[in-house]
This record gives sequence, C-alpha cells and structure tokens, in this order.
Amino acid sequence: MMTTNILSAILLLCCCTNHVQAWSTAPTSFTPSPLHHRRSSIVVPSATLLANIGRSWGTTTALFLADTTAAASSTADEECTDNNASKPRKPKSGDIVTFTLQRFQSTDPNSIVEPHFDTSGTLQLRLNHGNYLPGLHNLLATMTPGETITGSTIDAGYGSYNTQLVFQIDATQLQVDTSLVKIGTMLAMGNGMEVRVTKIEEDGEKLMWTLDGNHPLAGASYEVDVRLDDVEEAPSHWEYHDGDDEKKSSSKYEVATFGLGCFWGGELAYQRLPGIVSTAVGYTQGEKVNPSYEEVCTGSTGHTEAIQVVYDPNVASYRSLLHLTFNRLGDDIYKQNQVGNDRGTQYRSGIYYHDEEQRQIAEELLESYASADREVFTEVKEAKVFYTAEEYHQQYLLKGGQSAKKGASESIRCYG
Repeated sequence: MMTTNILSAILLLCCCTNHVQAWSTAPTSFTPSPLHHRRSSIVVPSATLLANIGRSWGTTTALFLADTTAAASSTADEECTDNNASKPRKPKSGDIVTFTLQRFQSTDPNSIVEPHFDTSGTLQLRLNHGNYLPGLHNLLATMTPGETITGSTIDAGYGSYNTQLVFQIDATQLQVDTSLVKIGTMLAMGNGMEVRVTKIEEDGEKLMWTLDGNHPLAGASYEVDVRLDDVEEAPSHWEYHDGDDEKKSSSKYEVATFGLGCFWGGELAYQRLPGIVSTAVGYTQGEKVNPSYEEVCTGSTGHTEAIQVVYDPNVASYRSLLHLTFNRLGDDIYKQNQVGNDRGTQYRSGIYYHDEEQRQIAEELLESYASADREVFTEVKEAKVFYTAEEYHQQYLLKGGQSAKKGASESIRCYG
C-alpha cells in the first residue's frame, strides 16, 4: 500500500454519478466531458468532509482497460472449405459481422452485473463500431466464417485490479465527524478519483482509513463460446447518392441519418430495434470540418446533433425507422430548433435522406402530420458529411447502464 497526504486535497461528495461501463472502439479509459457528464458534485474543504453513506459501486464510473483473450479451443466447420470458392477471410474493421453466441457467462457469477446487450443467439455488429464489449470485437476479428471458439475469456469492461490504487489516510488529520464514514462509503478525491472505504482501524491516536480506487468488479470477466457465421461488406455510400452512381454499393445493408435533438436517447431507441446493425452519433449539415462538441454547442457551425444507423432493410424497413423517429419526436416536429427542453439550431430535428427512395418515404409520412394550423419544422434534406462525435458520446446510455437489447421496452432516461 502507499500512503498519501490529502490535507491539501479537496474531497468531493458525488451525489449522483452515472454508472458507466465504458466500451469503446479501442481499449481506452472512459472520460466524460464536463459539459456532458451531468453529475452533481458538492465541493467541500477537507476540514468539512461529507460522506455518502450506503452508496454502492453499482452507480459509479467504471473504466475499460484492454482485455486479454484467454487460450481457447477453435474449430472450423468443414462446409467452409470449397475448392471453387474464395477462402473465407477474417473480418476487417467496419465489416458487418454475423455471429452466434453459444455461451456468455461470468467467470464469477457472484461478482458480475447483468449485461445490457444481447448475449445469446445469432447477433450482428459492425466490427470496431461499438454496441458490444471491445473484447468481443477483438475476438471476432481473429476468426474466419464457420469457425467456433470455445472457452475464451474477455474482460467485462472494468479492467484489471490495480494494487497501486489502494492507499491509507489518517482521518484524524481531517478534523471531521468521522462517524459519518463507514465501510463502503464512497468518496471522490479532488483530482476526480473515486474511492471506496474498505477498512477502518485505530492505530494508537490515529484513525486509519483504507481507500480503494478500483471498481469492485475490476478483474471481472466473461467466458464465451462463439461461432462466426458470416462477414459482409458495409454500405459504401454514407452521403446522398442519386442511385445512378457507377460505384453502386454491393452491400445489402443501408444507411439512415436522423436528427432528434440530443442524440443520446435517440441512439438507444434505434439500438433496440431489430435489424439495426450499428449506430453512431455525430454532427451533420454544418459548414465547419470535423467540429468538436463544444463548437457545435455554440450554434455557430450550422451542424445539428444526429444519429446514423446501418440497418438490414429485410428486417427493419426505412418506413419503420421513420415511425420510430416520429414517435420519439412527438409534437416536437412542430417546433423550430427545439426537441424537448433542448433549444438551438444544433438540436433541430431532421431527416437526412441517402437516396430518392428515402426522400419520397420521408416526405410522404411527414405530409400526414402537416395541417393548415400546424407547420412541420422537421427538415428533410440530403445527407451530407457526418462527423462522428467524440468517443464518450457513443452508445452513452448503454454505457450508463440502460438496456440496448433488441426489443427492450424500458423507458429511456435521456441523461443517464
């Protein structure tokens, strides 16, 4: 253990920190923007320590560290060998991957939370584009169609246990009512590090607290059996095209882009829809190249927050996507530059069509909402460049503990 002097530090009481299990497209820590973290904290001097009694780690921020895939057995179905066909290839980043999870379970059933994504049956994802743990993406990237891997261990999203995050302090030096602090009390250091009190013991005149900065599930993992069924090309058109292009997309999948105000809640709604293969949030319809969230928030770049989805039209029709869109918007289709309580040009609603068929369907459905005394302000425009938002925005509500399982019907809390 290491001892740290926190007399000069500021302790924070984190009143309502979101639970975040951070999955990214690459192994990285999840670092929410101060502008979008939406957490309430009280800053207090170290001499006036406040404690959040009884608060559990189930509501605290978790960090994702790179997973390690354990040794596993692998078999390839014989039917994949065809002398008259090209050799099956491993998927590359961006490919649509169809796979079957035959088993997905915690290596320690007593210390793992229920995943908020589908964990059985035949599933799909866009490789390295979120919606599942990075460890699963990494594992699938090593496989070829028809191959089955059993007994592979992937990180559960909380990283490995770090003994250097365990330290002691002498609570008597804080000049506080130490009776407020119990084992399990959650505190946050002035540097943003969250710690849990794991031991309280007297040492002469000292009152020593042992603090642990690890998430209680640090080191947790899943064991999986998975078969890679198919690898397919993603769509090649990400902006509007008139359908007469010489380079027509050979992919059976299609792209749709919508503006529904704050993109967090809308993205989760699309994630739950069967037939949606991948989702991303970002900025579109503006002038500035590759804008940041902070720049878009000023309203000066011309962008609106948007959601881009890749979907299988044989499962989810474009018309069904629009019905979900209009259900999410409700009467906000009649409001200019506003969705819910979010106001500004960056929150305007819109349907950004990728081809003429999408345009015709969108205009037809929107027309049914218009009337002589109610003007529809949801814009219908050609899809332009879509700039993917910062990583911490991607699948934000899934990371925050809300279900993205197909067909999930729980109410969506738009801010975590």
